Amino acid sequence: MTTTTPQESAARAESAATLPDDPAEHFAGYAVMGVPFSSGHYLAFRRFPASSIGPGYRAVWLRTPDGHWSIYADVPPDRSCARYFGAAAAETVTAQVDAEWTGAWTLTVGVPGVVHWKLELAATWVTAAATAMALHFPSALWRRDSMVNAMGRMMGPALGAGKLKFAGLVPNGQSFQAKPLRVWAVTGSSAMIDGVDAGAPQPLPVQDHLADFWLPQRGLFVADTSVRFPSTAASPHDALAGS
Repeated sequence: MTTTTPQESAARAESAATLPDDPAEHFAGYAVMGVPFSSGHYLAFRRFPASSIGPGYRAVWLRTPDGHWSIYADVPPDRSCARYFGAAAAETVTAQVDAEWTGAWTLTVGVPGVVHWKLELAATWVTAAATAMALHFPSALWRRDSMVNAMGRMMGPALGAGKLKFAGLVPNGQSFQAKPLRVWAVTGSSAMIDGVDAGAPQPLPVQDHLADFWLPQRGLFVADTSVRFPSTAASPHDALAGS
């Protein structure tokens, strides 16, 4: 198993995340790909210290049990996840987003007055195998959608996460290519959402997706992660929808 901890990988991203020099839009950092809860809520977290279109940012994605998505970010929507996913959200909100590492394997994320979320992470033999596969995957193949999606088809079921795609289209119409190099499992999580307990982590009856981006059915944390948007035509209207 890898001896690198999630906190160490996050700290490295904060100090040394770099971006390729090409015309695409790029982000680099780490993320909680998503955690589903027994209440029907779904939470995800993105921290990209490096961005090719503006300052680095933090974002929390929240899905309510009735299927409505909100995206909270600490930069304007046209510089955050809403630039790509806003068309699928009921609201996109510029707000304070907090994240604190309370240990090598524990992370607390919050949107004041909305979300207070605690996570416990761990390495397993499956996440170690997924990390080893990603780290040894040839760099040139990360630009080939068919190859990275073949990796997702293998990794998703092995990780108990359901369907995963690392390339495709996002709701606002751009194409994406994700490159998660290190993977850990979310082994424990609790959240208060609008003052109500979200319950225990539990796969939702139907796996959700936002265009070609599928939300994992099991909590996953990824680091040394980059996302590339080869087609950069954004819709400001969609990015600002509901804000």
